[in-house]
Amino acid sequence: MKPFQYRLAKSVPEAVAALAQIAEARPLAGGMTLIPALKHGLAAPAALVDLGGIASLRGVSFENGELVVGAMTTHAAVAGSPIVNERLPALGRLAGGIGDPQVRHRGTLGGSVANNDPAADYPAGCLGLGATIVTNLRTVSADEFFTGFFSTALAPAEVITSIRFPVPMRAAYVKFANQASRYATVGVFISQSANAVRVAVTGAGRSGVFRAGEMEQALAKDFRPETLPAHCVALDDLNTDLHASAEYRSHLINVLARRAVEACMGAPSRHPVRHGGAYAF
Repeated sequence: MKPFQYRLAKSVPEAVAALAQIAEARPLAGGMTLIPALKHGLAAPAALVDLGGIASLRGVSFENGELVVGAMTTHAAVAGSPIVNERLPALGRLAGGIGDPQVRHRGTLGGSVANNDPAADYPAGCLGLGATIVTNLRTVSADEFFTGFFSTALAPAEVITSIRFPVPMRAAYVKFANQASRYATVGVFISQSANAVRVAVTGAGRSGVFRAGEMEQALAKDFRPETLPAHCVALDDLNTDLHASAEYRSHLINVLARRAVEACMGAPSRHPVRHGGAYAF
């Protein structure tokens, strides 16, 4: 690990100023990805600007029909929030299925979204719900925020402050988890609102999280698992690695989407949580 400066910011303006002043500075949220990267020499920032001291970035509220979650709110806090579990329990159950207890009590919503790991759960929740990412500079729709493999629309010295989640009529998230990391080999988040159906897939795409348009169109016409098209994503767009082939991921997308629709419709999960589970609204 190379030497670096450390700054503990007490406010968003202080954090933004430090990031702008120090070349190659990086914000530090929960550190669940950045700290291991530092240890293995995969990242070598000149400075870390710790956001952990900014109290305004933590907390959950319900405002104007949307669930508002502060960027530094931990996964465990989202999973245990009475507001989340009353208004949007699918999101709470998604958060409760991330990693292990240590990760859930340290990792944060904003850190996960800003990192945009192609197998992370929160990007699917944001895209599947049509969330809005709020930063110190602007608001960005989830459709525009996730731009590719570990890539987002965030500019240098731009910090996520909160994420606003619309509350749909019903929603569910189902994932097939890697048993060691709990990352999604494939995860599918489906929501139905008065105006649209959204289907977001994580863990499978070569470029990261994406929306499954053919599935959305089919479910918008008839919201039943039987209407879902099989193998609606081109194999060339899917990832092959040591965990699963593109062909297997294509199969999982279809299976998990059907389970997510069943969960939305109130069907109990027939599959234990250790194999992904159904996280329904």
